[in-house]
Amino acid sequence: MADRIDSLSGTSSIDRGGLPAPTQKSRRFATTVSANIVASLIRTLAVSAIALVLPAYLTHRLPVATYSAWVLILQLAAYVSYLDLGIQTGVSKFVAEFDARGDLEAAGHHASAGLLLMIGGGALGLALTGILAWRVPELFATMPPNLYGDVRASLLLVGSSLAFGLVCAVYSAVFLGLQRYWIPTSITIINRASFAASVITVVALHGNLRAMGLAAALVNVVTGVMQIGAWRKRVSHVRVSLAGLRYRIVRKVARFCSLQSIWLMGILCVSGLDITIVGHYDYGQTAYYSIATLPTSFVVLIMSAMLGPMMPASSAMSTQHSPSEMGRFLIKITRYTALLLLLTGLPLIVCGFPILRIWVGQQYAANTIEYLRVLVFANVIRNLGAPYATMTIATDRQGAATATGISEAVVNLASSIYFVRHLGAIGVALGTVLGAFVSIGLHFTISMNLTYNSVAVSRSQLLLKGMLRPLMIAVPSLLLAPFWWRSGALRFTPPLLVVWSTATLAFAWYVGLSREERQRLELLVFRKPAGTYDHKTHGLV
Repeated sequence: MADRIDSLSGTSSIDRGGLPAPTQKSRRFATTVSANIVASLIRTLAVSAIALVLPAYLTHRLPVATYSAWVLILQLAAYVSYLDLGIQTGVSKFVAEFDARGDLEAAGHHASAGLLLMIGGGALGLALTGILAWRVPELFATMPPNLYGDVRASLLLVGSSLAFGLVCAVYSAVFLGLQRYWIPTSITIINRASFAASVITVVALHGNLRAMGLAAALVNVVTGVMQIGAWRKRVSHVRVSLAGLRYRIVRKVARFCSLQSIWLMGILCVSGLDITIVGHYDYGQTAYYSIATLPTSFVVLIMSAMLGPMMPASSAMSTQHSPSEMGRFLIKITRYTALLLLLTGLPLIVCGFPILRIWVGQQYAANTIEYLRVLVFANVIRNLGAPYATMTIATDRQGAATATGISEAVVNLASSIYFVRHLGAIGVALGTVLGAFVSIGLHFTISMNLTYNSVAVSRSQLLLKGMLRPLMIAVPSLLLAPFWWRSGALRFTPPLLVVWSTATLAFAWYVGLSREERQRLELLVFRKPAGTYDHKTHGLV
């Protein structure tokens, strides 16, 4: 894996025209990034596995109306998390930069500035939670009135605990900036496992929505304290304190986060309001639509797990590599991301109905499959631009791409509200598709022109090699569409499934990857000793 990242970062001999093999520094960088990607992937897989267990249990134990109410509680409470306003990203970015320069004192000053800003975000979160709880009857007029009291109480509990978690997230951001992902990963897994176990226990004991909210809130508070404890024990040399704050640095971090907050509000409009909109206009479909968003989120989480470590890593790279090297890096990461999106998304589109039937039962599967397919397609399209967005943030050029984020958010929100009024819940999913195409189109036509000085990428090469080439692995799915498109998927027999999966993997291997990349993977599988020079691939393996 480390050698693969060497090739991605533009430091291997094959990428630099036969120059000497990577330095020890570049190999250490590759090893660190590889380890962090592994940590993120493990966290994603563990959290996703846990997330699949809880709905499978709740959909069989709770009435549809009650499960819909629980989903809306979590959705409204999650709005508190958006008041992070990019502060955690900012802290990890600045800590990464100053750690690369060996200036831990400056890293601590920037983390402390983030703490002050996050305390403000937490206070806003408490206020927002109170307002949303107060307005529940107006937000969801078709919700059964007997649920209003429990929904309000549970929302106050969960939302308040997430406001506390915002402040604690600064301490995890220090670990991320230092590119030490395993401790935050472990805490996240503990949080999600404890959350699922506590909610399942309450439901098994016939507890109501209030008790479920209390259990969730206690888990959030305990894991928040764990983040502070981990910082004290492991990385307290990066000082995080409100004492001795430098307001010049506070303004600097706030400026960075102000641009980040626009992006976050865009994400809120794209993926954070959909269930709430469905709950407001088409409450009866809320539970089914929410189930469709979970596998979709799994696809996005897998992608985020790979890209997450690249943000601080790209920040460090930008101080040592030319814009053209950053551009070549972007093309490769985009291609790998596209492959990952398709390999995780296509099974949900093609085999979605039987997967849903096993997971949540026949009733939910029949009512969910249409939403699932549209949402997976939309998120594959929009996240093809995620590597570029990550690198613009890492190189502090997100302002140049802000107009794209705003445009996508406006189109997505406006079209979702328009379509849901005329088509019902499926209209919200169609609004996401329209916004996705707007986002990709504006990145290519506007944003990449403005960020060329920091990420010099050929748009034609990015489109052809980074996006269209990996999209070829969808060909077997399109050819076999008549066999799997119907909800029952009765004609998609086991032999066809074998043909489809084999053909898809063959396209991924022979079309999605280059010959050199296939050779590197083969060498990794056969465990050739690291550090030897391979005359076939012209580089370290």
